[in-house]
Amino acid sequence: MMHSALLALFLSIAAGFHPAAPLDPPPDTRDYVCAPRLQLRQPQLCPRYGPGGKISELAQLGLLAPKTLPLSEIDPLLSYIPFSYVRAGSGETPLYTSFKDAVRGGNGASSLSAGFVYLSYFNRQEDSGVSVYSTGNGYVRGEDVSRVSQLPPSPGLQFSRTPDRSFAWTIAGGLCTSEEPAGPLGDHTACFTRHSVVQIYDTQRVGDWDWYMIGPNQWIEQRWLAVVEPDPTPPDGIDQDRWVSVNLYEQTVAVYDGGSLIFATVASTGRNGFWTQPGLFQIWAKLERDDMTGGIPGSDDGNFYFLGDVPRVLYFDQGRALHGTYWHGKFGTPTSRGCVNLAPGDANWMFEFADEGTWVHIYDPSGNTPTDPSLYGPGGA
Repeated sequence: MMHSALLALFLSIAAGFHPAAPLDPPPDTRDYVCAPRLQLRQPQLCPRYGPGGKISELAQLGLLAPKTLPLSEIDPLLSYIPFSYVRAGSGETPLYTSFKDAVRGGNGASSLSAGFVYLSYFNRQEDSGVSVYSTGNGYVRGEDVSRVSQLPPSPGLQFSRTPDRSFAWTIAGGLCTSEEPAGPLGDHTACFTRHSVVQIYDTQRVGDWDWYMIGPNQWIEQRWLAVVEPDPTPPDGIDQDRWVSVNLYEQTVAVYDGGSLIFATVASTGRNGFWTQPGLFQIWAKLERDDMTGGIPGSDDGNFYFLGDVPRVLYFDQGRALHGTYWHGKFGTPTSRGCVNLAPGDANWMFEFADEGTWVHIYDPSGNTPTDPSLYGPGGA
């Protein structure tokens, strides 16, 4: 009797039961907005277009929660150079054998030819209103030289691990971003001082040049950036896990050790006609300082130069070297006579890292730098 009652109840419920209408199909992916957590953790599941699509696209590029570069602190003492410098005037520079002779003036016992001339000095004295600098080449009067009052700052970066994406330095001050590749300035425009560091999230080609996205609606054309694309794969021919790579096109230096990028900076390599030779080299001499000179003294071509006590010199290709530079701060622009010019602090870092035998890989991804060895002499500063 009980079973019959239960069966009747079940049949009556079943008779009155009507299946629910089918669930609405999921909204078109163009019409829904991804949750912020999903955008950050699994952006590939979000749409690229429509409401939420732009946010998803930025998330995939890493722009919603951009990571800072994995930097480690550089010892500030590395920026110290134990030398002081003066630049000679446009004419010949008289050299005197004693402080008193320099105070008296006159023609001097000898002279340095006119040209691009810098001297290192270790003392400055005054007498009777005359200032005199004591240099390794002799005494010079203050009226014949000008003191280098400030060394160029060092833009180098030290890393705790290889960065996740490419990064760059701006090579000009007052540089501002465009709203889109080759586009105008806009509401999102950002402006930078020289040697500011930016990360690169996307690249688009417009005409002959690449444009780099460095932030949402912020684009800079490639000629205004010195870019490092981290690549810890040893170049062909290098049989060690530590080396220095010099990119002639980007004017950057990257240092690798143990499969990681550990340091990078912006440099100045050889200008047109004084190129830095592409190739694979090893450091053959490591000098705390060295005088560098070239050209013919007294010649009319203006190519004579003398640079006293160039700091932290790592020769790798005849007279071409990685070294500290106190006479300019144009890093990011080809400026030298074949050497790889570094800011003093960066040169100190490199000097501590490298040994004789350390590999140096010089390359130009654009292919613009000549590779014919007959075009290269001994090199210069």
